[in-house]
Amino acid sequence: MLTEAVRGRDFPSLAGITYLNSAAEGIPPLAVGQALQQYFADKQLGMDGRDKHAAQWNAAKDLVAEFYGLTAGEVSICSCSSEAYNLAAAALQLKSGDEIVINDLDFPAGATPWLQPSCPATVKIWRSRAGALHTDDLIPLLGPKTRLVTTSLVSFFNGFKVGLPEMIAAVRKHSPALVSVDVTQALGRIPLELDDVDLIVSSTHKWILASHGGGLIGVPSKRAADWTVPAGGWFNLQDAFGPQRFEQAVSLPGAAGFTVGMPNYPAVYAIRAGLEYIRSVGLAAINQSAQPLTVACLEELAKLPIELLTPKDASAIAGILAFRHPKAEQIQQHLRAQNIHVMCHAGRVRIAIHGYNTAQDIEKLLRELRVALG
Repeated sequence: MLTEAVRGRDFPSLAGITYLNSAAEGIPPLAVGQALQQYFADKQLGMDGRDKHAAQWNAAKDLVAEFYGLTAGEVSICSCSSEAYNLAAAALQLKSGDEIVINDLDFPAGATPWLQPSCPATVKIWRSRAGALHTDDLIPLLGPKTRLVTTSLVSFFNGFKVGLPEMIAAVRKHSPALVSVDVTQALGRIPLELDDVDLIVSSTHKWILASHGGGLIGVPSKRAADWTVPAGGWFNLQDAFGPQRFEQAVSLPGAAGFTVGMPNYPAVYAIRAGLEYIRSVGLAAINQSAQPLTVACLEELAKLPIELLTPKDASAIAGILAFRHPKAEQIQQHLRAQNIHVMCHAGRVRIAIHGYNTAQDIEKLLRELRVALG
């Protein structure tokens, strides 16, 4: 991943292209494809394959726990981050008068469950300034009725990385609220420090280079009772097949309750392989390689005639940079003609830099951006 030889061996689809869109879709290494093939081989065994599926499930949970700084009993896997947040909303059992704090840099999955007409809570918005969230702006939104403060560690919109320790300290001082953090745009790209986070969520098809169909859940044991999901199912229940099964349903507390049915085992195989690959390279090594490229790219973007959406503070970014321009779609078309892949949406161009990117990738991007901008 960090050398040309390894890149060519493990990511042959990157040959001839400059791929800067891992914030939308990560390019999986061949090991993930082999894991999916292994799932098919195990599935062909019928019920005899279930032990093999369970082994992959346990291995994937062990890896998630390692990356989250938790134990295997404090993590689980559901189908996606959107499902995770909807189940979290059910677990909170909100009532009129409760308050939820979201922010305007967050992905819809973490913000919209609380905006549904059926949600009785009042939603407050922690608004960004100059592309960044400031704790001073959060404090006035907190109070005795605040039940949850939810945020992404790294914003999908512009790459801003929230200062978690400062934010959590403010929440603990000024409210009894729980804190949920979506690490989708951070896991697999930067080392994580998630001390005192009450709910951790991540998708699986971006920076960890796995497949669609997974949501990685982390709930510290001390918060398990706060996140007991009142959902029907069987995998999430304490005794789904016992003699009282048609008289009561008792959910498992914490992360285990977020897996309400048969796990998506193909995704589990891919998650295990993706996280093993990231671990084999090392998050520190990935960050050490990719972060200087990100900072250098940010410095050059700041010189161009664009509206930079990403804060210029290098300590407040991870792997995502974004800007706005009236001709964003034409810019993307020019870049794609040069085999440069970025994200373009509603006038916003987003660049994502991972461990398989090189200085040559950034040089080519900037050169062609200058051409496109005239």
